[in-house]
Amino acid sequence: MPPLFFKGFYMQQIKEILVGVQMLFVAFGALVLVPLLTGISPAVALLSAGIGTLCFQFFTGRQVPIFLGSSFAFIAPLSLAIGQWGLAATQGAIIAVSLVYLLLALLVRQLGTGFIDRLFPPIVVAPVIMVIGLSLAPAAANMAMGLSGDGSTMLFAKGPALAVAAVALLVTIVIALYTSGLTKLLAVFAGIVAGYTCASVLGLTNFAAVRDAAWLQLPPVTAPAFDINAILFLLPVALAPAIEHIGDIAVISQVCDKPFMQKPGLHKTLAGDGIAVAIAGCLGGPPVTTYSEVTGAVSITGAKQPRIMIYAALTAIVLAFSGKLEALLRQMPTPIMGGIMLLLFGSIAA
Repeated sequence: MPPLFFKGFYMQQIKEILVGVQMLFVAFGALVLVPLLTGISPAVALLSAGIGTLCFQFFTGRQVPIFLGSSFAFIAPLSLAIGQWGLAATQGAIIAVSLVYLLLALLVRQLGTGFIDRLFPPIVVAPVIMVIGLSLAPAAANMAMGLSGDGSTMLFAKGPALAVAAVALLVTIVIALYTSGLTKLLAVFAGIVAGYTCASVLGLTNFAAVRDAAWLQLPPVTAPAFDINAILFLLPVALAPAIEHIGDIAVISQVCDKPFMQKPGLHKTLAGDGIAVAIAGCLGGPPVTTYSEVTGAVSITGAKQPRIMIYAALTAIVLAFSGKLEALLRQMPTPIMGGIMLLLFGSIAA
């Protein structure tokens, strides 16, 4: 074959790898925010998202351009479950949540998709999502003021904390409202960067742990345990992200102009999500499911090749082994998260 063909082929591969890395950063803000808010390791969250996405792509025959990430719907339940029963028991409950996806996949295969609309109409799903958003609003306000999430401990002085929270919140709002394209999808990520910069200027950061961390280290994977109370508590929460999954598949089908509901089939995409959730539970990460931000990014960039999501998944796995990145994320001042949470949970409720 002529040399120009090989040059064009390799340039196309490099372009797709770069787009795949970009897709990861589209999801990065929320992908990291969920574990930070729930006390789960960000490195394990990245590892879970990467491995979960690879399994999803394998299970669906590499047909759907989807990257899996942490669902906001699980923030409040995970926080409460970890506080009440510990991380190991919560992991067991997450594994049980995967059974909800697998059961829905089986029902869809047998009955089709019509029963979903009858079983979970908007008037049923909406109050659940509203409670998810509003239940953590007090924690967001406390963190924005420099307190711990429950308000019992002062971590930072109120004035500087409010300044940092305001910067993180305003940057996120401005980018979300007044930009377009891919930049709009990076609003949360930009808010975190701006908040971190402001916190550094005001002296609220401590990078000693980052300096001491190894460049390469194994993610702190933990083994699950099983507690019936934690399982029963977390199971109903699976319904909201499962319904969101159906919406995401419908949208990505329109974007790609392909009938993903029929091929590979909604039952296979639901099962792919279920397997990824189970993997996250086994590793100690938050549940990873289909991700609306990435669906929007596919629409904007036209990156409709599923292998691009595989490159994003491999990048997530590589970053999971960075000890310095793990330390940087764990040392993030709580006012940054508080400022973004005020917008985040209000948006979920709305």
